[in-house]
Amino acid sequence: MLPTVLQSRLAQARGSLLLCRGCLVPVGRGAEAGLCAHCWDGLRILPEGRCPRCALAHADGDCPEVVAWDLGDALWDYHGGRPPLGALLLPGIKQGETGWRKALLGRLARAPLPAWTAEVDHVTAVPSTPLHRFLRGFDLSAEAGRLIAERIGRSFDPLLAKGWLSGRQASRTETQRRRLSRKAIRLQPGASPQGIILLVDDVWTTGTTLLRCAQALQEGGAEEVRVLTLFRAM
Repeated sequence: MLPTVLQSRLAQARGSLLLCRGCLVPVGRGAEAGLCAHCWDGLRILPEGRCPRCALAHADGDCPEVVAWDLGDALWDYHGGRPPLGALLLPGIKQGETGWRKALLGRLARAPLPAWTAEVDHVTAVPSTPLHRFLRGFDLSAEAGRLIAERIGRSFDPLLAKGWLSGRQASRTETQRRRLSRKAIRLQPGASPQGIILLVDDVWTTGTTLLRCAQALQEGGAEEVRVLTLFRAM
């Protein structure tokens, strides 16, 4: 066995040789999953004064966004940091970056949640297509939803479904995203949403997928829908 001091020196030397996968500088202390501490600091909370429904900052008055919920928020700014960390992490995770996925969920387990999440009755998530779940082997939104449900002491219920042939919103233009059909999202067979439902997703861009999910939940009997996402594209 090497002395502890020597092991520490060797670890520091290795760290000085490894480059961060985000900003390409030596990773140094505080690195995790190949990203340096500076890049992880890019998980930036949204600015104060944001709208409690669309999570964007806009002039006083009615929310200009089309929403179907009373309360909506996100934990972090999708384009925060240099490089923009959310825009780096999520595509990488969906391509199989298990280290980034584990590290992000670890931070979700410690992140402050909006106080109103304690008032919900059940937690659900925006569904992915069966094909994407099969190819990836996981569903990030569902994993985030289960973790949040555990934190607030509520049940996680997969209430929603997406068709096999539904395309990915990320691959569409903003105009195409906003044209997402109401038929693209439906309740799971036998699902019966009751009370206040917390709807969880990984990233909130135009909000159209969230809108279709909230509409399906309300049509199925939910008293109220609230939205919480990991990231908000500002």
